[in-house]
Amino acid sequence: MLTDDQLRCFRDQGFVVVEDFVDRANCGALRERALELVQAWEPGEHQSVFTTDTQERTSNTEFLESASTIWCFFEPDAFDDHGGLRQPKELSINKIGHAQHDLDAVFERFTYTPALAEVAHDIGLRDPLALQSMYIFKQPGIGGEVGCHQDATFLHTEPLSVTGFWFAIEDATVHNGCLWAAPGGHRTGLRELFKRTGADPVGGADLTRFETLDPTPLPIPPDQLVPLEVPAGTLVVLDGLLPHWSDVNRSDTSRHAYTVHCISESAHYPDWNWLQRTPELPLRRLDTVAA
Repeated sequence: MLTDDQLRCFRDQGFVVVEDFVDRANCGALRERALELVQAWEPGEHQSVFTTDTQERTSNTEFLESASTIWCFFEPDAFDDHGGLRQPKELSINKIGHAQHDLDAVFERFTYTPALAEVAHDIGLRDPLALQSMYIFKQPGIGGEVGCHQDATFLHTEPLSVTGFWFAIEDATVHNGCLWAAPGGHRTGLRELFKRTGADPVGGADLTRFETLDPTPLPIPPDQLVPLEVPAGTLVVLDGLLPHWSDVNRSDTSRHAYTVHCISESAHYPDWNWLQRTPELPLRRLDTVAA
């Protein structure tokens, strides 16, 4: 599936861009299904807001239990000063996560394909488990910044194995918040781990914290990163150690994307990872092709 040049790019740069991986009709079908899920979803008592700012990140019950569900998370700027939505619900959601690839037929068919399993095999992930999925809206005007990070901080295995498969569902540009990546940055080591630390003695829910492994700052966006402007249907494969970032979407155009993170079945997945599946919904191999 991947050419020698593409494999060399992935090894050297930590990412590879594969255009025309998915046809626009399938992208459109996934987009339509995501909007249907949002319309059918009713928020809980506490409105779950998603932010990647490490100083503001909170881990509420909906977030920590979303490994085995389909849940919607609001943009931080979706609400007015009185707690009401500034715009319709479908224009207020940051993302859907984190098990729609196993719980929804449309997402399942998009995810479990021979082509994607072949790409995983080509880059050396011979036993990939589909750990989590996210449908990201990057809403017009309020689509939040995704701070520079490494995926292995949040989805850690021993040895490291997490790999991101990022699909452009709509055209991604510097104007609507495309990905930016640090070429070769996957060679510099892991900076942090995001861990569950046990139940809060007051509230009962699990707490989380960041553990610093290496205080070396991640590359400063966008000065030390390059933009990945790609058309709809493009697949971007991301090494789990690659620093990457996306800016606020200040344009009037959305930037929908779908991400699947896979880990090696043979690697150890510690129980302090924030994302933990229930026994009733075990992880599936990526090469378990959907019907």
